[in-house]
Amino acid sequence: MALTIADVFDLPGLDSMVLRAGVAGVHSQVRWPYVAENESIAEWVMGGELVFVTGINHVRDEANLLQLVEQGHQRHIAGLVILTGQEYIRAIPDRVIRRADQLGLPLIEQPYQLKMVVVTQAVGVALVEAQMRGRSRLQVLEQLLEGDPVAMDTLCLRAQRLGIPIDSPRQVLVARLDGSDALIERYGSAAAERQLQSSQAQVTRALAAWQASLDPVLPVLQQGDQWILLLPEAKENPELRREHLAQWLAEHNQTLAPLRLCLGLGSPGKDVSEWALGLYQARQALVAAQAFPDRLGLCSFDEMGTLALLAGIRDRSILDRFVSENLGAVLNADKGPEPVLIPTLEAWFQVNGNLVLAAARLGVHRNTMTARLQRIESMLGGSLEDPNHRLSLAMALQIWRLSPTRRIRSTR
Repeated sequence: MALTIADVFDLPGLDSMVLRAGVAGVHSQVRWPYVAENESIAEWVMGGELVFVTGINHVRDEANLLQLVEQGHQRHIAGLVILTGQEYIRAIPDRVIRRADQLGLPLIEQPYQLKMVVVTQAVGVALVEAQMRGRSRLQVLEQLLEGDPVAMDTLCLRAQRLGIPIDSPRQVLVARLDGSDALIERYGSAAAERQLQSSQAQVTRALAAWQASLDPVLPVLQQGDQWILLLPEAKENPELRREHLAQWLAEHNQTLAPLRLCLGLGSPGKDVSEWALGLYQARQALVAAQAFPDRLGLCSFDEMGTLALLAGIRDRSILDRFVSENLGAVLNADKGPEPVLIPTLEAWFQVNGNLVLAAARLGVHRNTMTARLQRIESMLGGSLEDPNHRLSLAMALQIWRLSPTRRIRSTR
């Protein structure tokens, strides 16, 4: 369990520290304490620090303190502690307090009478304890999500000892950043890697803050390039939760472009016995959220329709064989640099077989659309007017769209 700004005020001996601004950021995680020795902190912090400003080595007037607040916000520090007393910094200026509040940056006042060694020791010890406890909690949560029935009783006992709530209803959410190829095309490999790491850190902070606002007891898990959250039961109806999620996602994706954060939701489960199923469902929904543009990066397993049936087939070879039998000839013909047949077929299905609308969607003439569809029928040996053949093609397209190996890029 991570140490947050809110936890700092409960540490022994630190009751004289006062939060002056930035209550919106009190759930920010503290990675370590840092005493600012230089006039600027921008080059000396990486994010997550609890920065202490004494005024001993540099004049900390209003302008400088405002600068530190701005830099701290930009560099995503956990909080800013300003020591006040008769010497050096006598009081925190009102403009500094107001600006920190506007930015949601926790601003803490510490009296000089409270010795720095007492504060840093208390924070350091708490960080070590939090890290040890946090690792244990993450390990147990990951094992619970694996759903091993043999070890479940033992894991539940460990979870109870660690204060992990396992009896309340939960909904699994999986998040992933998509679009690293576009990032490389825009910035080049080296700059893209830096941007990707910065974006990943941004997502981690945003998800941690969101999880803390819902249930501060449970952490966010990271497995590979995915984040996993165990959301508490929605107090509102499922549609309203989805609406809130869509709004939250749209706001964050504005700052992540050209990357895109995608979210997948599993079905709500009543207790820990359904966490593993919820994780599997959330991952299937995440694939759909990434694959289908109309999902806008968000998909719930409960709204997947026939895709949910496909997700129940764990043997991928069965699905691949179905795609090959029903769509293989077209996929092979579209292996060139400018594929057109699969985009044509998808556009035709998306508008219920309306040639005019499909042609307009692709930006081609209706006669071109007709010629392509006739070519597809000839290659597949069946008519698009045959309802059974059409259903098989639609299913094969959906399976292919969810395949991690798909290569079709053109939309014309």
